[in-house]
Amino acid sequence: MPAVLTVDPRSGVPIYLQIIEQIKRSIALGVLQSGEQLPTVKQLAIDLTVNPNTVARAYRDLERDQVIETSPGRGSFVRANGAAESPKVAVEIAGDAFDVALREARSVGLTRDEVRELVDAAIDRWFGNP
Repeated sequence: MPAVLTVDPRSGVPIYLQIIEQIKRSIALGVLQSGEQLPTVKQLAIDLTVNPNTVARAYRDLERDQVIETSPGRGSFVRANGAAESPKVAVEIAGDAFDVALREARSVGLTRDEVRELVDAAIDRWFGNP
């Protein structure tokens, strides 16, 4: 697997969710291709210095979401439709990022209107004015 996964235990985001997001992001960006094999649960747990159960949970959730498929004795692979649906994955990743940003905005006391102004300014900055 060419992608390098990292986790930050202090981020406040559960580690298994960080793994899921990074694998989905790698697929959406084309870093991971359809049919590509993921590291074994044991190997990824060693690489990330996390409990193997954490990696296993991430893989189970990815399999449930039909992003990967696991074959006993062979390993876990990116599903054909997991790579083909990368626009859907990209929307999901962006949605997760928005959730984090909105949670942060709310925690610092911003109002709904202040958040809308920030979002509109960011859209204009990144996509230009219509």
